[in-house]
Amino acid sequence: MARERYQYETSPKKIEPDYRRRNTKKKLEVIENTQKRNTKAEREAKKIRKRQIFLVVAIFATLLFISYRNSVINEEFKEIQAQKKNLAVIQKENKQLEISLEGSLNLNNIEKIATEQLGMQKQTSNQTIYTELDKQDYIEVSAEETQKEKKSIFTKILEIFK
Repeated sequence: MARERYQYETSPKKIEPDYRRRNTKKKLEVIENTQKRNTKAEREAKKIRKRQIFLVVAIFATLLFISYRNSVINEEFKEIQAQKKNLAVIQKENKQLEISLEGSLNLNNIEKIATEQLGMQKQTSNQTIYTELDKQDYIEVSAEETQKEKKSIFTKILEIFK
């Protein structure tokens, strides 16, 4: 039913214009002017495209630089963390060595090492020698004392010019 209403070849007919072309030279001039305008417009469009391309390249370069900088920062951060871990291990070993050193510095350990490894013995009363010292002071004070001459300001000035 719907097909019965459809009409074939319903396109509009071409109608000739009401005006006639009188001067073809003017038309050529107009075309030339539009071409010049188009070239100016094209130049402006090219400038705009160049600016946009430059802007995109600049943004890309900036983002590339930022990502490079962040990767360098991450590498240095990892290195710092590794050094901190190394420092913690060394400090722990240092504390352990200090504790073992303090434990070995008591008098019993020192005496044991002196007798066993160095072959030392305790001092007996026969080995003690007493000496008597005079209780006199043997320090001599030098008799020469340098005396500074007190000079006036006027004599000092005269000495400078001499």
